[in-house]
Amino acid sequence: MVGDIHGREDLLTPLLGKIDEEESRRTSADTHLIFLGDYVDRGPMSSQVIDKILNLDGSNKKIITLKGNHEASMLSFLQDPVKGKRWLHYGGDATLRSYGVDLKLAEVTEEDIRKAARALKKTLPDSHLQFLGTLETSHTLGDYFFAHAGIDPSRSLENQKETDLLWIRDTFLCHEGLFDKVVVHGHSIIPEPEIRENRIGIDTGAFYSNVLTCLVLEGNTQEIL
Repeated sequence: MVGDIHGREDLLTPLLGKIDEEESRRTSADTHLIFLGDYVDRGPMSSQVIDKILNLDGSNKKIITLKGNHEASMLSFLQDPVKGKRWLHYGGDATLRSYGVDLKLAEVTEEDIRKAARALKKTLPDSHLQFLGTLETSHTLGDYFFAHAGIDPSRSLENQKETDLLWIRDTFLCHEGLFDKVVVHGHSIIPEPEIRENRIGIDTGAFYSNVLTCLVLEGNTQEIL
C-alpha cells in the first residue's frame, strides 16, 4: 500500500524498486499493490507519476488505484474550470506545470483560468484522463478496507458516501471504536505511519517531507517498507 504521492515521481520510482525487491523475498503468490490516491498536485511531477503507474508491469501482481480528493478536484476543474478553480490553490498549479501549462495564481482572472483549462485539455493524454476517470473509491481485501481519507463511522462499509471516502477527517480520525475491518488510509498528514487497532494512516507528507510510505500487509503482520 502506497500513501499520497503528490507529484513526487522521484520518490515513487525508488520505492517501487524496494517493493519489487520485497516481493521477490516473500513466498505469497497473490500480491496486491494498492495506491491510496492523491497522485497529483503540490509536487512537481504529477504527469510523470501517472505515467509511472500506467506503465507498471501487473503480470506478477494486481494493481489497484484509488481516487483521492485531489484527483476529484482536478476532474471538477476539467469539467467546469471557474467553478472548480479552488483546485489551483490545492496544488493544481503544480500539476498544470507538469503538463506544460504555466499559470500565475497572483491576480488570476476567470479568462486566465479558462485558458489554462483549455491548454490542459490539449496536453492531457487520453490515457491520463481515462486513469483519472476510472479510479476506485474504495477496496476491500481480507480484514482490511482501503480508502483515501477514511470512512464515516456511522455508516456500514457498504454504504459509504464518496465525499467521506475522499475528504473525511476528524469524525473518522477521532473515532476510537472498532470498524468492521481495519481501515487503511492516507489524506491526513502525520510525521510517521500511525498503526492503530481500528485504522492505519500512511500519509507522511511526501511532497514536503521527502518520505513516501509503503505499508506491507501479509497474514497478521503489518510492516512499513
